Amino acid sequence: MYSLTLTAKLNDIDPQAWLADVLARIADMPQAQLDELLPWNWQPTGTTPALARAA
Repeated sequence: MYSLTLTAKLNDIDPQAWLADVLARIADMPQAQLDELLPWNWQPTGTTPALARAA
C-alpha cells in the first residue's frame, strides 16, 4: 500500500484522491482494464475532486 501511495506522489497525483477513486471504481472494472487504475495510467473521472492533481 505504501509503495502505491508513494508512486502516486511521484506521478504528481494526490494519493488520497487517487485511492478514493480507485476504491470506488475497482469493483466495476473488468480484470483486463485494471491497469488503467495504476497511478501512472490513472485519469480522474468526472466525480473525482478537482484537486486530484497535486499543486
